[in-house]
Amino acid sequence: MSLIGIIFIIYLTLLLVIGIRAFRYNKTQEDYLLAGRSLGPWVTAFSERASGESAWLLLALPGAAIAIGLGEFWSVIGIITGIISSWLLVAKKIRQETEKYNALTIPDYFHKRYKDDSNIIRLFSTGIIAFFFLFYVSAQFHASGKVLNTLFNIDQVYGIIIGATIIILYTLMGGFYAVVWTDFIQGILMISTLTILPLVGLFEIYDNNISIFKMLNSAADVFGNSNSSFFMGNDGILALITVLSGLSWGLGYLGQPHLIIRYMAIRDSKEIKIARKIAIAWAIPGVFGAFMIGIISMSYFGPDYFQVNDPEKSMPLLATALLHPILAGLFISGAVSAMMSTADSQLLVSTSAITEDFFHQYLKKDLSEKNLLILNRFMILILGFIAFGIAMYSQIVGNNIFSVVSYAWSGLGSAFGPALIMTLWWPKTTRKGVIAGMIIGFLTTILWSNIPELKAIITERVTSFIFSLATVYFTSVMSKNEN
Repeated sequence: MSLIGIIFIIYLTLLLVIGIRAFRYNKTQEDYLLAGRSLGPWVTAFSERASGESAWLLLALPGAAIAIGLGEFWSVIGIITGIISSWLLVAKKIRQETEKYNALTIPDYFHKRYKDDSNIIRLFSTGIIAFFFLFYVSAQFHASGKVLNTLFNIDQVYGIIIGATIIILYTLMGGFYAVVWTDFIQGILMISTLTILPLVGLFEIYDNNISIFKMLNSAADVFGNSNSSFFMGNDGILALITVLSGLSWGLGYLGQPHLIIRYMAIRDSKEIKIARKIAIAWAIPGVFGAFMIGIISMSYFGPDYFQVNDPEKSMPLLATALLHPILAGLFISGAVSAMMSTADSQLLVSTSAITEDFFHQYLKKDLSEKNLLILNRFMILILGFIAFGIAMYSQIVGNNIFSVVSYAWSGLGSAFGPALIMTLWWPKTTRKGVIAGMIIGFLTTILWSNIPELKAIITERVTSFIFSLATVYFTSVMSKNEN
């Protein structure tokens, strides 16, 4: 076995050890789902960044940069803007509000905030979380297959099985304690990968007199896009749509449950300010670095190389080609970190929605803390197996990580983002407004993404969020007497 492979296996073993050690810290439902609201600012910030940026950042974004070129730059700006906006608009208020209402989940918060005796908010939001997170988690499992295929040359199906097994096991054992502490380690690895690898790549292509601009022009012939244009060769309204489609990635950050629970779990709302600075300092070089990994990989290997090799494997390919095996092993572990840190969080949030909001609160099952923990672990197994099945299906039909993540990101962001922002910042928001906004965000994402003629005009990430936001506002105005 290569040195890279040995480093990678040591890293995976470390994750499992953390999961086993965290097992004893889970005494209550709040421990398992929110780590007892005891996280410091550094752990909170690194965990939020690691879980927020998944395989999308280390595999899908570089792959998109190769296929699309400079037009993908607007996604970079959108992502960074979304991260900053979420920390400014959501973090502190949601920490204060969920403690005030003693809420452990987003559905629980909405339910208590609006005294929803009908339980419509709780049931519908639980269903949305479970539905879209299954696709999101499956994308992380799918990504593990690609990385392990690149690293060990094993079939991607076996890679998916290995990655899914490890993620499910340490989430099952350690709960949120295991998730956030592994995220802390993974966040360090990820930011190291995203800053050091592109710098090494830039020096390498400079030493070899490779022109990035010439390679971008060559890529246009290979991929059929205007890769050297920030507007993908468009002008007028089409150029504006190109910009909006990229920037729209930022909208989703306002409503991602697996990120919002990080804000809820910090030990004191006063420490949000420190955590915000750390998270932004991580995000700016990290997201730009991911974009540059794609551009540099395309320049180093040449556009023709990615006609026969998957562009979404560019990061592990570049690390293996340019770095010492020990460093390459660590950085490729960083790619797997990105998948695991998101998948474990999403499994936990989906589980919490079903066990806490459906079984415990809606069905009024008065279970002991011990039985609640057993139920949580059982649901993680069930949801993990379903996500594994979706990942296997994606592998068979050839869906890429980018498209699956975009679909889930849009659905979660548009269903919860507008409702949450309006609830936190506009006192006139009503229960009916929140319900209507969730429904429109959910349905618009599903319908728009499955009608090619509409999706060809503009991404569902834009339309679903705007429609949902407008629906929350106008429905609240029409039902103002409800408050």
